[in-house]
Amino acid sequence: MKNWTGNQKSIFSTLGASSHSEGERQKHDYYATNPIAIDLLFKEEVFSFDIWEPACGEGHLSKRMLDFGSYTGMNVYSSDLIDRGFGDVKDFLSIDNVEWNGDIITNPPYKYAQNFIEKSIQIIPEGNKIAMFLKIQFLEGKKRKHLFKKYPPKTIYISSSRIECGMNGIFKGTSAVAYAWYIWEKGYQGDTIIKWIN
Repeated sequence: MKNWTGNQKSIFSTLGASSHSEGERQKHDYYATNPIAIDLLFKEEVFSFDIWEPACGEGHLSKRMLDFGSYTGMNVYSSDLIDRGFGDVKDFLSIDNVEWNGDIITNPPYKYAQNFIEKSIQIIPEGNKIAMFLKIQFLEGKKRKHLFKKYPPKTIYISSSRIECGMNGIFKGTSAVAYAWYIWEKGYQGDTIIKWIN
């Protein structure tokens, strides 16, 4: 019988856990977005002057929006559950978060993407927008089917050239995952339009 040469992390991996500590889970749930995603989005959509980026990480998307804001007058508020050296530390999903009088643009933690969408719709005014940068496979699943039927996206912009999201903020120059911008307008109940960008 072969001697055990693994460690505690190996045990947790065998049991199917993503990691053995909350800190490690948080670390590995962080995927920074290439700022070009904002350039592509802003070519297609017009947003209000007040934007909240509630999963800002190190500020990759926020900083690009601030660049646009320097000549458009857009205000960008940035926050994240984890302090990564940019923005305020804030739990977007907190029950105390009840109102945002503007639009929301973010790449949410994938595990909590549906929660982010539902919370966003809850707290913004009628007619305001939500833009979520998500995997194309987010369209799958029975639970999300109910979400899309209740809150149909107005537009989905599929990135025909893959945009990289860097694990822990580290970009390697390639991406194995296809992404899209999902746009909701609060109150919209029509069919979803699919478009291709880049």
